[in-house]
Amino acid sequence: MSSLMHLVVENYNELLDSKRDPQVDSWLFMASPIPVVTILLIYLYFVLKLGPKLMENRPAFTLKGVLIGYNLYQVLFSTWLCGQAFVVKNALPHLLHHTCKNPSQNKEFQLALANGAWWYFFSKIVELLDTVFFVLRKKQSQVTFLHVYHHSCTMFFSWGYLKFLPGEQGVVIGFLNSLVHVVMYTYYLISALGPRFQKYLWWKKYMTWIQLTQFFIMLAYLIFIIAMDCKLPKSLSFFFVANVVVFLYLFSDFYKKAYRKPKNSVDLKMIKSQ
Repeated sequence: MSSLMHLVVENYNELLDSKRDPQVDSWLFMASPIPVVTILLIYLYFVLKLGPKLMENRPAFTLKGVLIGYNLYQVLFSTWLCGQAFVVKNALPHLLHHTCKNPSQNKEFQLALANGAWWYFFSKIVELLDTVFFVLRKKQSQVTFLHVYHHSCTMFFSWGYLKFLPGEQGVVIGFLNSLVHVVMYTYYLISALGPRFQKYLWWKKYMTWIQLTQFFIMLAYLIFIIAMDCKLPKSLSFFFVANVVVFLYLFSDFYKKAYRKPKNSVDLKMIKSQ
């Protein structure tokens, strides 16, 4: 018990003592938690209460053109984010070739990682529109706990990661998540094109499997970092582990209900991430 308390205190102090870059604090939404908390509260209020109430006696919006443009944007932007892991100071190759005992102390490299993390955080704000579109199309059954929890957490905690405890392990997490989003938003783009393209969506069932594979890879990577006692922020590693375990449980539960019980009509669109 004493060793556990020591670990908690150590990681708490690590969070408080983290030296944040003043330049990061000058970026949009980064100076204070007020803007990001406001966005989150407005999102939750609209998708859980105001939106359904406004749409109660109105016909559903089709939004076909909007959805095509939105999903195309998400595919292109997620592809760009994946590319940043390679082209910005060779971030991913750097992580794969340097020992975790010797993380980079290069300020330019750290700033480049922070810049990529901000764009990742920005993408999570944009992805809140997934739920807004569900509400406007009167697809409230898809506004599930898993869907809302996932979008809320990834948006808020990606801000907290950049603000309080940036670490190099975030590059791998962000890369994997963005790569999955390329696949998933491609599916939704094809789906938005209309019924004549439905024959190309035979891989619908595998999207949850892809999500679960992503989380297993993340978990294995984080356990390796902790087991090897890498000189990277331990608080961040433990937070990522806890979050990945929660998502593994939620997505596994969804997969069992959606595919192992055929009578269950859960719509796969609620698996959109973050």
